[in-house]
Amino acid sequence: MIRQYELVDRVRAYDPDVDEDVLNRAYVFALKAHGAQTRANGDPYFSHPLEVAGILTNLRLDTASIVTALLHDVIEDTEVKLPDIEKAFGKEIGRLVNGVTKLTRIELQSDQTKQAENFRKFVLAMSEDIRVLLVKLADRLHNMRTLNFIPKPEKRSRIAAETLEIYAPLADRIGMQAMKDELEDLAFAQLNTEARASIVKRLEYLRGGGQDLIQKIITELHAKLTESGIQAKVKGREKAPYSIWRKMQHKNIAFEQLSDIIAFRVVVPTADKCYETLGVLHALYPSVPGRFKDYISTPKPNGYRSIHTSVIGPQRQRIEVQIRTDAMDEVAEYGVAAHWHYKRQGSDQALDGADKAIIPAPTMGGAKSEGAQYRWLRELLDILEHASGPEEFLEHTKLEMFQDQVFCFTPKGELIQLPRGATPVDFAYAVHSQIGDTCVGAKINSRIVQLRSILQNGDQVEIITSKGQTPSADWEDFVVTGKAKARIRRYVRIQRRAQYMTLGRTVIEKEFRHEGYAFTEKALEGVLKTLQAPTIDDLYAMVGEGLVTGREVIHTVFPGTKPTAKNPPSPIGKPKPRKEGGGVPLRGLIPGMAVHYARCCHPLPGDRIVGIVTTGKGVTVHTIDCVNLEAFSDTPERWIDVSWETDTAMPEHHIGRLHMIASNEPGTIGTLGTVIGKNQGNITNLKFIARSTDFFEILVDVEVTDVRHLTNIIAALRATPAINSVDRSRG
Repeated sequence: MIRQYELVDRVRAYDPDVDEDVLNRAYVFALKAHGAQTRANGDPYFSHPLEVAGILTNLRLDTASIVTALLHDVIEDTEVKLPDIEKAFGKEIGRLVNGVTKLTRIELQSDQTKQAENFRKFVLAMSEDIRVLLVKLADRLHNMRTLNFIPKPEKRSRIAAETLEIYAPLADRIGMQAMKDELEDLAFAQLNTEARASIVKRLEYLRGGGQDLIQKIITELHAKLTESGIQAKVKGREKAPYSIWRKMQHKNIAFEQLSDIIAFRVVVPTADKCYETLGVLHALYPSVPGRFKDYISTPKPNGYRSIHTSVIGPQRQRIEVQIRTDAMDEVAEYGVAAHWHYKRQGSDQALDGADKAIIPAPTMGGAKSEGAQYRWLRELLDILEHASGPEEFLEHTKLEMFQDQVFCFTPKGELIQLPRGATPVDFAYAVHSQIGDTCVGAKINSRIVQLRSILQNGDQVEIITSKGQTPSADWEDFVVTGKAKARIRRYVRIQRRAQYMTLGRTVIEKEFRHEGYAFTEKALEGVLKTLQAPTIDDLYAMVGEGLVTGREVIHTVFPGTKPTAKNPPSPIGKPKPRKEGGGVPLRGLIPGMAVHYARCCHPLPGDRIVGIVTTGKGVTVHTIDCVNLEAFSDTPERWIDVSWETDTAMPEHHIGRLHMIASNEPGTIGTLGTVIGKNQGNITNLKFIARSTDFFEILVDVEVTDVRHLTNIIAALRATPAINSVDRSRG
């Protein structure tokens, strides 16, 4: 166990201005608070916060972070309260300790909702001060190192899975590669012991048989660079077992087929020398096509900068070489923690100009704004705002963090990082939520594409927007980012709720009139608790969704009514089955009655429908969700229950209306007609709504047999490059 003076000496070694008094007081405070508590392995509990503090000293973090590590468990596991911490150590330390404590509670909960809620709180704390995350990662790392002392296998597996799903990706997002690798490897050992043992055994064999080869490669690279006038440090680094296994699974290849098990790192003084080194290596050795990445000119969002290239190098071996400066190497290992390291060094000479631009030097109290520098953290906060609940937030967060990345550019050159498989809609939401909501089209590398197109590394993406556009529920089928899914789901949720509320109010008003009562919302207020509805709007939505019937509402408000009463009989008379050959594919009509299909909603067989009786015209059929039905809410006697016949021998043709946005280029209309014709549809009308240089917007009426027929045509049109978007129109 680290002694008190040893901890102070560790911090003083990289921070001569360390506040020894606050460190000593925190050491004693935590030691007394934990008292006789012990861990699962029998060690004093205080050894855990002390080891966490030790991990942070290896990262050379500031005094506030070290003190937070010592105190991070006292609120959760002792009688000490947050005001006690604030009184003894100040508001800053209290805020940091409280932020870490909120996430620690995740480990103590088995209920998914509570876990998700605590993670939501942690993201808020992390967004205010990234040091909350640094302390928590160190806490999780020490817990994983001692995981084998936990007796219950299911608990060990749960903690390991949580580490892989949340903590390792978080470490990756702030650039802490060494910590990420160790967290993944410790979790891998718990979750898939046999697979890890197999890979470790192969690595040991490779070390034994290939150590001389690795040293020969390092020696030759160093000699060749020295001959070219480049002073460089060359070293080899072995890929972590979990990274090897994940790559084998992802690419479905054997261990022997991997070419980057050992990555060779060349560290040079300046960024200019990085490019000079690259030129020397490519002049000396054949480069492997498709294996070059420049993260210096376009750094990763976590601050990682380096040049990666693969060559057929010394000894005719295919190797990966990473070229970077000392400063870049430090950031690659320690990520955001390197910010404090450089401040404490006080040596700007260690950083070239480009490096300074990406490494701020926060003061001890100035790290509060640090989290805002990370786009991914802002994305998590946006998801937090639009998710319907904590479980959905946790789902989208994992989706956002746990994927391979592609890098694309806006027309102005801004770098946007997205998960692999992302589409222009994901890109639009990554740029700005409003751009995503109003997206109608996209250009990739100046070429118009469909919104469901997959983005590739290096694509330049231009989003085309329209003020009248709203998110489409269909987008959720192909977007991959958590932010996009959260925004689309929120819009659909709000839209669906509005529809349910409108329908529910209409149903309730109809029941009031049927019983001879005047409808008032005041009458509903008294039964909200009985019907378990928080508000009147919630009651409308419940009725519209079918969770509560209109009869239940009226019977609750007026207990004297008959709960079993049905809707009033139609004045048309008892519906009779249609005679064969009658020609009208509807049930519930009197033979010979005139039937018209509403042009406002264009009902098709397969839609839920209702009939409206019009004197002198017969029955007009509407879809059940037609907005114009509200005009007939005051005349319930005109409503008639109808449905489609399912056994018609000769299907009748009906008009389905489509709303499209298509490319404004020669041949588009011809392509449109060909696709519809090949799918047995017939265009009866076509109307241009709007036209621009790139797109035009049209309404197309198509003869089809039923909803399924129209859906097939829509699917075929969506697969057509010239058609940017197509949906069924109700107007």
